[in-house]
Amino acid sequence: MSNARATHLTRRGILAAGGALGLGAVLAACGDDDAKSGGSNEAAGAGKSGPWTFEDDRGTTVKLDKVPTKIVAFVGVAAALYDYGIEVKGVFGPTKTKEGKADVQAGDMDVSKLTVFGNVWDQFSVEKYAAFAPEVLISTTFDSAGTLWYVPEASKDKIAKLAPSVAVSVYDRQLTQPLERVWALAESLGADLKSGKAAQAKKEFEAAAERLRKAAKARPEIKVMAGSASQDIFYVSGTNLSIDLEYFKALGVNFVEPPESAKKEGGGWYESLSWENVDKYPADIIMMDDRTQTIQPADISEGTWKKLPAVKAGQVVPRSPEPILSYAKCTPLLTNLAEAIEKAKKVA
Repeated sequence: MSNARATHLTRRGILAAGGALGLGAVLAACGDDDAKSGGSNEAAGAGKSGPWTFEDDRGTTVKLDKVPTKIVAFVGVAAALYDYGIEVKGVFGPTKTKEGKADVQAGDMDVSKLTVFGNVWDQFSVEKYAAFAPEVLISTTFDSAGTLWYVPEASKDKIAKLAPSVAVSVYDRQLTQPLERVWALAESLGADLKSGKAAQAKKEFEAAAERLRKAAKARPEIKVMAGSASQDIFYVSGTNLSIDLEYFKALGVNFVEPPESAKKEGGGWYESLSWENVDKYPADIIMMDDRTQTIQPADISEGTWKKLPAVKAGQVVPRSPEPILSYAKCTPLLTNLAEAIEKAKKVA
């Protein structure tokens, strides 16, 4: 795959897309499919003073003399660890909006206190990162090759030399798996997860999952479409590959599913539609990508969008294609969809 084509794909058509951006599939086609994905569920930490070992989802084991405290992470991973009481001081990825406010992927972190190495795609200050003297870098991976999300291709080798990396796979698995992996990672870093807020959040997540399962079973006729908006294109996500949609489908939610042939251009993640054809798939509920690089429902001016039955009925809900992988942050995703299905009018 040429660099020109990769650049074209990663910016408008893919970075704005509603699957898992689709980039994971593209990179997988360009990368090493023999790399391990999944990894062990075992994570070992010896408290704040002892050695630290963690096997990630690439099958790579990172070993350090002590539990790392100078952690640099993709902002969504940092936000999840923050929910478990682990402070990440350096981040990369969508952290601040153009107005300087916290991006949706920053969760509850105080972004004014973070060292940000790159706020947008393909931006990462290697010099700033080196000066920070990181002990470990943590990110997600959207492909089977273990490509670190938001680590630029052009500088990945330089970045890799400065600190070992840990990857949590969010590729072609259900939401519960990366949730378990981040939980294990947080525990290895010293988080107390056996009681208190974290344990309660896990129970609430399980209850929300059961609520969604019951709602989907009670109303199988309700059709849900996962969409994402850009200026020229409306993306309809398939359920395969995306951790949230795969999980919701497993719980019984009835999704619009573009055929594989239609998703080919999107690397298997999504189908691209012109705004004139946005009514191609009947849907009772539309879940819309909540990331800042996409156009939000309130700002969509296309007449064809406003005529959709789900839009006219007010049955549009947010979707987080890159959910913050803590139980506390993922519970509302289940609850909101369950409530939408419970209350939805059959309009399609």
